[in-house]
Amino acid sequence: MRKGSPGKGNKLIEQARTILRALGMPSDQTNERSALTLLALLHLKPTRRGSDWSTAMAALLGITEIMDYMAEHFGKQYAPNTRETVRRFTIHQFVQAGFILKNPDDPKRPTNSPDNRYQVELGALALFRTFGTPAWPQRLREYLTMLPTLKQRYASEREMQCVPLELSSGKTIRLSPGGQNDLIKHIIDDFCPRFTPGATPIYIGDTAKKWACFDKQGLADLGVRVEKHGQMPDVVVHLEVKNWLVLMEAVTSHGPMTPKRLVELKKLFAGATCGLVFVSAFPDRKTLNRYLAEIAWETEVWVAESPTHLIHFNGERFLGPYVTPDGS
Repeated sequence: MRKGSPGKGNKLIEQARTILRALGMPSDQTNERSALTLLALLHLKPTRRGSDWSTAMAALLGITEIMDYMAEHFGKQYAPNTRETVRRFTIHQFVQAGFILKNPDDPKRPTNSPDNRYQVELGALALFRTFGTPAWPQRLREYLTMLPTLKQRYASEREMQCVPLELSSGKTIRLSPGGQNDLIKHIIDDFCPRFTPGATPIYIGDTAKKWACFDKQGLADLGVRVEKHGQMPDVVVHLEVKNWLVLMEAVTSHGPMTPKRLVELKKLFAGATCGLVFVSAFPDRKTLNRYLAEIAWETEVWVAESPTHLIHFNGERFLGPYVTPDGS
């Protein structure tokens, strides 16, 4: 494994920390880990001639690639479980600060995708290239003045990429793009009008926003109190006319109604004053086939590509001849 000179590497790390401090980053985002993350994204490494910030590039990297860069060029070996630390306590704040972009190559990539990529914003790249030159102080002042406007523009662009979802009440919410949120939109737009007409959404999850819609009091009125987002299914609707709570999992890469999940949800909703219905929703039959053996009995399956039908994993209740509308 090729590694850079420790002395030159340490100098470059300290310069990166100086830049992060100049951008107003908190102490946990100006430490060595964060400095190395910035250097990896700028494709800067120690050389015999020393550091040259004018050669910085906007590399497009995932977290694992960033950590590999740290190890190869700076000799900094982090444990594999540090990957989440880099994402949560460095990259996340860099993106919030506006000088790092998330998935510029594919803005619709799901929030929790293992393929997420990060890149230095071009205006910030131009600034970083002036570090160590007489132009740096003035360019830094100009960048910091422009940053609120830039962050507002990026926020507007992200909002435009969101998936609009109109609820039966007429209220519109916006889900982050990609992943299971596209399937959640199909659940609200296609499943609910057909199988739970008039139902009231109690909870709608979002991989980015956590609780896109949550009627906490409405759920409490039905005997259920929930504090942790992670325990909830993806969608919960209350069908008042039948006194049902319909609990749905949107399955794109994980998470159908398995026997284990069924036990968890029955425990979480144990205080419910209405009947519980459990549904696994899939975008297509191909995805369903991958999870067919995992689906619990006494649950339902809905496939978005065939929205008018349900598959009942509780056949005893529905056993009997199928009668077509013309009686044949």
